[in-house]
Amino acid sequence: MSDGTDNHVTSSGPVPPSRYIAFAVIAAAGLAADLVSKEIVFSWPGKLTGHVDWLWQGHAGIQTSLNEGALFGVGYGQVGLFAAVSVLAAIAIPAWLFAGRAAHDWWLTIALGGVMAGVLGNLYDRLGLSGETWPAYDPRAGETVYAVRDWILWQLNDQWRWPNFNLADAFLVVGAGVLFLRAMFEPNAQAEGTSSQATLTE
Repeated sequence: MSDGTDNHVTSSGPVPPSRYIAFAVIAAAGLAADLVSKEIVFSWPGKLTGHVDWLWQGHAGIQTSLNEGALFGVGYGQVGLFAAVSVLAAIAIPAWLFAGRAAHDWWLTIALGGVMAGVLGNLYDRLGLSGETWPAYDPRAGETVYAVRDWILWQLNDQWRWPNFNLADAFLVVGAGVLFLRAMFEPNAQAEGTSSQATLTE
């Protein structure tokens, strides 16, 4: 991917339009995939009963659950706090990319597009916009749910089970992983670029 900008050097010039388009498309597509998948799965009969529809018997399946914490259930019960953090992230990400011109880097643009999709997908749920209500067995039965809708079950076996998650969580993890790898390899790329420039000027 190249439109005249260097992936390894942050330019002080204006951000190319291609970066705005790529970020918006990735964020919108990821958000749509997350929300549509939740709507489909949570419309099935028998939701929130603990029932598992196995796709790979004993290892991967679909099981609906409601998460009042953060990613993979961390900080359970702090819905308001995580909603506030999500709002701040939704503002900070595009500000850094475009006002801070970090979007000159394609990898940052792509990774943060995915992160943005994840942030917005889970924020939608935390704000109660899904229209989901607590089931009859819960003391809050009939009340609006301000919690993230999870539905993906993954486990090695019954003793080693990953907390239920959704596509938004997956986008967050993959995006963060790309950012981590970018940070690890970027210094090497910059060093190689500097060395090459020095050789050319000798």
